[in-house]
Amino acid sequence: MVMKEGRGHYGQAIGILTLDTRFPRIPGDVGNASSYYFPVKLKRVVGATVKRVVTERDPALLQPFIKAAQELEKEGVRAITTSCGFLAMFQKEMTEAVKIPVFTSALMMVPLVYRMLGRHQIVGILTADSTALTKQHLQGAGIESIPLAIAGMQDKTEFATAILDDTLTIDPEKVEYEMVSVAQQLVETNPEIGALVLECANMPPYTFAIHTATGLPVFDLYDFINFVYNAVVVQERFTKGFL
Repeated sequence: MVMKEGRGHYGQAIGILTLDTRFPRIPGDVGNASSYYFPVKLKRVVGATVKRVVTERDPALLQPFIKAAQELEKEGVRAITTSCGFLAMFQKEMTEAVKIPVFTSALMMVPLVYRMLGRHQIVGILTADSTALTKQHLQGAGIESIPLAIAGMQDKTEFATAILDDTLTIDPEKVEYEMVSVAQQLVETNPEIGALVLECANMPPYTFAIHTATGLPVFDLYDFINFVYNAVVVQERFTKGFL
């Protein structure tokens, strides 16, 4: 077979657009390349701070994200995601700007999760900041008509200081405790929740603890990335013929 290409690098099928942050990204965080069993290509979008994306929903960031997505496409990735679920507000525009799959947010899993639940159950969402999660984000993810129960981490000291205020240190044990407490309270207040979706790309390190504490299925962006990877890098997994 003759192969022909013009790129300088190969083998990074998933491109990840990260915010312009400085907080530590621990293993399991979507922005930590060691989280994956396959190579990923990380690209920082300069100027896309937590404040501008989450709090201000700055529309001026759309073009830098589109430009970065187009660069990743030219560099050979087969699908693109981001490191912030609030970028669901740019989902439509970014998919139209490239010719490969784009999944900006873990919130895009909500319709699938909801369809898996019984008719009296709803989806619970844990988000970085529930006061900043608007109809615009829900519409971007296509979930504005799905029954939801939402809780945010904006009032939890360690999470808010490290992630939302973008500081140089983080205590994962404290964040885990805070996340579990918020998840438990959300489920206790809304017993009809059948599954949880973690909006924030910094939350996957705590998925196991949340699942253990609540006993519920928990969906996060890390698993979403793995799901998409297996769709764009398809390997033969079964022997041919009949037994």
